[in-house]
Amino acid sequence: MRRDSRALVVMVLLLTMGGAACGSKAKPPVARPQPPASVADNSPPPKPPAPPQPIAEQPISVPPIPADELSGRSIDDLNRDSPLKPMFFALDSAEVSGEGQQILQANAAVLRKYPNMQVTIEGHCDERGTAEYNLALGERRAVAARNYLVSLGIAADRVKTVSYGKEFPFDAGHDDAAWANNRRAHFVITAK
Repeated sequence: MRRDSRALVVMVLLLTMGGAACGSKAKPPVARPQPPASVADNSPPPKPPAPPQPIAEQPISVPPIPADELSGRSIDDLNRDSPLKPMFFALDSAEVSGEGQQILQANAAVLRKYPNMQVTIEGHCDERGTAEYNLALGERRAVAARNYLVSLGIAADRVKTVSYGKEFPFDAGHDDAAWANNRRAHFVITAK
């Protein structure tokens, strides 16, 4: 009986070792083919935006908003009928155009008039390009607008930036007009 027990133990050990030796080998990971890149991805990366050139300030008329009216309105109401206007960009660009400079000068005049007002500049893109590319481009657009405001004397701590890329379009269309409307720096009042 003792002999049978030993034989049984040896057999169990041999079967266990044999089973372990025959275990399946880990398969190497299979590289999945990447989806074809869109047309916008084949272009070379855009040049970094040039620092804003100081220009002579032109007198800009700011629509009058009485101080008591500003304090009596909620931030949501101010953002619905904002004295700060959006600035638009060319395709695949974060460069502040001449028209963009005029808009930013007008926005700077509003911010000077209301020194407690704080804003967040949202960088937006059209739907073309990858999500990652558009997030980076939206960030460059928001930062370009903020840097221009700072060059006009607005304190940097009053202006925050965020990029939404192509995630929150202003125009849901799929044509040139909609895309142009979505390439923007949008100003959101966060404190008055």
